[in-house]
Amino acid sequence: MDPVLAFASIVGAIAVGAASPGPSFVLVARTSIAVSRRAGLATALGMGIGGVFFASLALLGLHALLSQVGWLYAVLKLVGGAYLLYLAIRIWRGAAEPLVMAEEGQTAPAGLMRPLLFGLLTQLSNPKTALVYGSIFAALMPAEPPLWLFVFLPPAIFLIEAGWYAIVAAAFSAGRPRAAYLRSKRWVDRVAAAAIGGLGVRLMSDALPPP
Repeated sequence: MDPVLAFASIVGAIAVGAASPGPSFVLVARTSIAVSRRAGLATALGMGIGGVFFASLALLGLHALLSQVGWLYAVLKLVGGAYLLYLAIRIWRGAAEPLVMAEEGQTAPAGLMRPLLFGLLTQLSNPKTALVYGSIFAALMPAEPPLWLFVFLPPAIFLIEAGWYAIVAAAFSAGRPRAAYLRSKRWVDRVAAAAIGGLGVRLMSDALPPP
């Protein structure tokens, strides 16, 4: 495949995958509404860093490794599922807690390192994302890729992942979504926790051998 066409195809496939609903979308949307736009953007930055990590592994042959070492993929599913369950429990327990409000209806400021790490860990917790990255790169990379592909693909992936979730953060941190969230915080948080927890349980169940 022509390297330029390969680059465009990989970028397009990753963009479609990034826009698909999943735990990353839920976390960025909830953080943007419940905390602040800055926290949502920090979470989006974590998603972008996680995308670069997966892209780098894919360039190193992640798909071939996971295909040949089945137990490693199962372990990644168990660890990722356990993290998502932990995150769901945290959100569920905090559902009934009121938000601390600052001036002009904004939530009180908080550090940005925590949402960034939550975004990064949520992105890395799903081994299926790693497999998708590996599959896309394995299928679309030229047999003898030029050096510039290795140089430009990771930052392009970062822009796609972080850019998409930055759009999500900006949209959900607007006034109307925030006001709607404040009216129904308990139920919104519990729905988000159930969605993330369900994905965690599914990952862990997929890792178990069939009866």
